[in-house]
Amino acid sequence: MNENQPNNETVNGTHTENEQTAPVEAAQVPFSTYGLSEEILRSLDTLGYPSATPVQQQVIPQALAGKDVTVKSQTGSGKTAAYGIPLCELLDWEESRPQALILTPTRELADQVKEDVMNIGRFKRIKAAAIYGKQPFDRQKRELMQRNHVIVGTPGRVMDHIEKDTIDLERIQYLVIDEADEMLSMGFIEQLEKIIKQLPTERVTMLFSATLPKDVESLCHRYMRSPVDIEIGSATDKRQTQIQHKLYRVGEKSKAALLQKVTVVENPDSCMIFCRTKDNVDAVAIQLERLGYPVNKIHGGMEQDDRNRVMNEFRAGQFRYLVATDVAARGIDIDRITHVINYDLPMEKESYVHRTGRTGRAGQSGTAITFATPFEDKFLGSIERYIGFELPLAEEPSAYAVSEAQAAFDRKLRDRPTAKKSRGEELNADIMKLYFNGGKKKKLRPVDFVGTIARIEGITAEDIGIISVQETVTYVDILNGKGAKVLKAMQETTVKGKLLKVQKART
Repeated sequence: MNENQPNNETVNGTHTENEQTAPVEAAQVPFSTYGLSEEILRSLDTLGYPSATPVQQQVIPQALAGKDVTVKSQTGSGKTAAYGIPLCELLDWEESRPQALILTPTRELADQVKEDVMNIGRFKRIKAAAIYGKQPFDRQKRELMQRNHVIVGTPGRVMDHIEKDTIDLERIQYLVIDEADEMLSMGFIEQLEKIIKQLPTERVTMLFSATLPKDVESLCHRYMRSPVDIEIGSATDKRQTQIQHKLYRVGEKSKAALLQKVTVVENPDSCMIFCRTKDNVDAVAIQLERLGYPVNKIHGGMEQDDRNRVMNEFRAGQFRYLVATDVAARGIDIDRITHVINYDLPMEKESYVHRTGRTGRAGQSGTAITFATPFEDKFLGSIERYIGFELPLAEEPSAYAVSEAQAAFDRKLRDRPTAKKSRGEELNADIMKLYFNGGKKKKLRPVDFVGTIARIEGITAEDIGIISVQETVTYVDILNGKGAKVLKAMQETTVKGKLLKVQKART
């Protein structure tokens, strides 16, 4: 591994010092173009991925070819699948030790990436584990002792496991650094370097970021081998999105009243409201709840299980308004958010891009509304210089406009929000998880279950999903709606000479 590589390789094959490639025009490119296995293509089809997005078109062939890549691409462009697809294609299912490490800045993003990777790799039986802070360390330690093809984690908790020698990194062939600029802003760069130094030098490294600050570029040069630079659009190019931006000038004490007027007139289907502090999040959420809005909140002061529950409920469409700090601004992919409201102006210019990037995703339209007080001109100017245009000034909705919009707003308020299907819901519909009361202590291995179940009449290895062999129990996913058949047959079938108790697992 050359840790002082001076040149980067651009996607057109020429060598330059700091040159980035021009934005790539969107084109319909089917995933079958890349020679992917039937298992991966089947997952992508079931997940409803019709064709590769521009970032996927550029990244997938480079990753499949074993090239290091740095990717600068706006939020909502399909970056997770851009690395998840080639990773799942390249991973060896029979290898029992982790082969890929994905580092993310936040716990919510780690969970989302784990879910996305397992969905893409479902029919290859790819298993991933997510590890991050504010979760029991011993529980993670036990999970890391199982067969995991991919580990997704935040730098701090990954470093904890390295220091306690509870994570196996010796077979890591692929490293992904996701949301690298956020890693920098959260102070993770030093931990990132420590982690990288623990990995095999012969590996593929992929770095993804909405922006590429100098420190991130420096990291690329030190630990990547002639990386292919890919830039898709730009975080500062408003033409790349379908977001309508609006700016309201407002005094601090008038924000609450303005928020009520704006939400009535805009009447969003699904809305994220960003505040700088958890106290403001609490206050705004209480205000909206008193007004009868279907609302919930998320901030760093909440327990992780509660944060996960709120995000899952919002993702499922169980309520329309989510009030949040920036903990929910990075990388979280929720379909069809129609509006983002910056109740508090972000202090960092990059945060504006990441907050507003929650809407207008994957070619959909969206509206980004920002409140700015008279004392925030410095921060507003910094944001406008960064994004390359002035935020259009909007007039406060008049009493007449609010009155005219009120009836439609009230109707939507009375209606239950439309439930949203999760990306993997259809994929998981035909899967039954079976519980067996035997595991490592009975000398059982995944191949023992595959061999036994595949011998059942009408069942093949393709009908067997992820297998998790633990100390005293084993969980096996049965695909293609054949769970009931396998459950019945395994009541009377031995595994490695042992008749195990088997039942449908409680999920």
